[in-house]
Order: sequence, then structure tokens, then C-alpha cells
Amino acid sequence: MAKIKIRPLDDRIVVKTLDAEQTTAGGIVLPDSAKEKPQRGVILAVGPGRLTETGDRADLSVAVGDEIIFGKFGGTDIEWDGDEVKILRETDILAKVL
Repeated sequence: MAKIKIRPLDDRIVVKTLDAEQTTAGGIVLPDSAKEKPQRGVILAVGPGRLTETGDRADLSVAVGDEIIFGKFGGTDIEWDGDEVKILRETDILAKVL
């Protein structure tokens, strides 16, 4: 995994989305128009954490390299150095894949 030269702010994270499934469980090949938006990704960069009322930073519960599941329509899609990445807030993450 290449080091990304972008630093997200506060509780934001940068995620490289994993490709959508090419076939169904029954073996049917899906055309591009029938594929759902990917909801899994690998974290490339994390921010320092959100600022609390006391002025401290709240630690994030995810780290670089973690595989996560996020909401379908969460975050913002951008192109960075020729790669499609997504910038999410930590609250947009639904689960961490173990």
C-alpha cells in the first residue's frame, strides 16, 4: 500500500474503496450497471481526532491499514494521484472487519 500524501482534518479518514463483487453467490456475472456502490475499503490516512470541549483530541477507533465497512452514500469521493478515494468522518464507519 503506497503512502498517500494527504492529511485529513479532525475525525476524517481517507479510504481506498474495495471493488464491488463481479459475480453473485450463484455465479452470475454482473454488468457494471448492476453493481452496487462498494461499501468496504482500506484506510489510507487518518486525521488527529476531533477536538473536544476541553481542547483535547479524541482518539480515533480505527488506524491506517484497517479494513472497514461504511454507509453507501457516506463521505465524499475524490480522485487523488490517479486513484479514486473517499473521505469519510469516523461516524460514517459502520464496522471494522476483523
